[in-house]
Amino acid sequence: METSLFNHTRVTEFVFLGLASKTELKLPLFVLFLIVYTVTMAGNLGVVFLIGIDAQLHTPMFFFLCNLAFVDAAYSSAVTPKMLVDILAEKKSIGFFGCATQMFFCVICGSTECLLLAVMAYDRYVAICNPLHYSAVMSGKLCAWLVAGSYVLSIWYSVLYIGCIFTLSFCGPNVINHFYCDIPPLLELSCSDIHTNVTVIRAQVSINCVSTTMAILISYTCILATILKIRSTESKCKAFSTCSSHLMAVSLFYGTIFYMYLRPNSNYTLEQDKVASLFYTVVIPMLNPLIYSLRNKDMRRAFGRVFEKTL
Repeated sequence: METSLFNHTRVTEFVFLGLASKTELKLPLFVLFLIVYTVTMAGNLGVVFLIGIDAQLHTPMFFFLCNLAFVDAAYSSAVTPKMLVDILAEKKSIGFFGCATQMFFCVICGSTECLLLAVMAYDRYVAICNPLHYSAVMSGKLCAWLVAGSYVLSIWYSVLYIGCIFTLSFCGPNVINHFYCDIPPLLELSCSDIHTNVTVIRAQVSINCVSTTMAILISYTCILATILKIRSTESKCKAFSTCSSHLMAVSLFYGTIFYMYLRPNSNYTLEQDKVASLFYTVVIPMLNPLIYSLRNKDMRRAFGRVFEKTL
């Protein structure tokens, strides 16, 4: 251990405990998560490719979905490859700056996903509640600004979190009870007073999650009120179907995030964190493209058109 560029920090690397210590579980876990990662990358990059080449999918909804798929692919790539290597490695270590870099990209991806899900809810609100003005309201310029703003705001969040974590003193031990550099287990290792840092992080997570959740709830309250006024059963079903995929993605992601960061301290254990983190960094990025592709007729038709052209 040496003094790093950050004041009072002596730890130069961290060691992960990982997912399982039993030797007989290493190969099955490696194969399982390799399959999950392959499906995740194929699904999300496939969505990006399909939306990019099919002109009929060049709409605001699919523009946001394309960015969500890109973020999911990046999120999984920030965690899973290192996790796969560590499953088979004897020493599961990561350098101090490598840990900061991993956390930096994970926070960006997680925050961007929150914001994009809120933006997509607003898009569905305009499409269902104000369909005649949809094209005018959801202009290409506005869509670009909404996505760019999501990325910029997420970078700011990430810089704030990195500042709160890596300006702390880490004097040892350096063993992280986790499979990647997440905020709670790193706070457990600090030999500094973390009260202020924890308060800032919790406040920022609350602001981000609560504000985006409120935006989603308000959007869907208005959507539900509009749908209930529709007399045609067929039209009601069609309106509901345009929102069902997004609602499933929101429920999965936000349910895990709220459980992870906003539950009472009395219910907190690092082992539970591992399971929750595994879900939103590895499993959800795999499920999202499946949810949107299998439940969206336009995506299925676009896939059919591309498949026919390749024959």
